[in-house]
Amino acid sequence: MVDEKDLEIVRLLSENARRTLTEIAERLGISDVAVKKRIDKLEREGVIRKYTVVVEPKKLGFNGVALVGIDTEPDKVLSVANAVATREYAAAVYVTTGDHMVMVEVWTRNSKELMEVLRDIGGIDGVKKVCPAIVLERIK
Repeated sequence: MVDEKDLEIVRLLSENARRTLTEIAERLGISDVAVKKRIDKLEREGVIRKYTVVVEPKKLGFNGVALVGIDTEPDKVLSVANAVATREYAAAVYVTTGDHMVMVEVWTRNSKELMEVLRDIGGIDGVKKVCPAIVLERIK
């Protein structure tokens, strides 16, 4: 069972996965040994699946970030999502409800490359419609 301290540990690590056990312990008012035990438990239970970094795409040369909605044939949702997930340009892929069945975060170097990506997605078996939205600014 996850309690408030566990939730706070997850929140703190989500903000900065390199926080020290001591820093987290001080924030929570518990020992660093207790924090370590809690993190180990969260990892064992699959709450914490991995530690990663958040990068600034522009600093890596990707001047275009788009969120692309993909409408698919109903029986092709997972095959389309899995196909897109294999593409190098896909930073994140989600199966969703709402306006589109699949959402993809795409990083491209320029608008020409974005057009190539959109054509590629549109050519995947089962794709009915591709709806890009250019990200102007990431807030969080």
